[in-house]
Amino acid sequence: MKDRNTKGPSPAPAAQTSVVESLKFRRKELGLTLHEVARRSGLSPAFISLAERHKAVPSIVSLIALAKALEVDINYFLTPPKIGKILRRASDPEIFPMDSPVTYVRLSAGHRGQMMDSFLFTIPSGPQFPRVHRDGESFYYVLEGRLQFEVEDDTYELGPGDSLHFNSQHHYRMQNKGTKDVKVLWVGTPPLFPTEGKPKRAKRATRSRRSKE
Repeated sequence: MKDRNTKGPSPAPAAQTSVVESLKFRRKELGLTLHEVARRSGLSPAFISLAERHKAVPSIVSLIALAKALEVDINYFLTPPKIGKILRRASDPEIFPMDSPVTYVRLSAGHRGQMMDSFLFTIPSGPQFPRVHRDGESFYYVLEGRLQFEVEDDTYELGPGDSLHFNSQHHYRMQNKGTKDVKVLWVGTPPLFPTEGKPKRAKRATRSRRSKE
């Protein structure tokens, strides 16, 4: 079976603290199921699942088999990842051209293999967005303006300095009912947008919220 990642393995995320986290990251990067990795490595799906949940630690022999199955060198599991891109300059904003009244400015560096993301949202007055949900967690911190936020059956009125942190599998939506734009810092997992094929940089982060690149 060919490697689905033709560009080779991404560096293990800097946030990783163990071999088992590297294992799970690489498996998902290749789009492999537990059973596919088990078939390739000769190990049981149950053992691999336990390893990914920090309930079992693979031996060196098992790591060699897993490295072969995931088409990486065993050093992938044992060598600390390179730092990679970590800096985002204010003079070099990354604005995502979305068919949405909300302006999305990425604050995180956007390196390959990242496990979380962060954005500055500018939300105009008026539009009510549909209820959505996704895997992972979300943290919203209001910088300017007032925002109405619904998470399942609960409604929250948020002002500057207020924040919400919740599991994004819960249905949620938000609306700016004021007369001025609301600016919100969002941090969450997994990354909101892919890091490959990035949009062109904008000259300023203060572009009209309805403009497109």
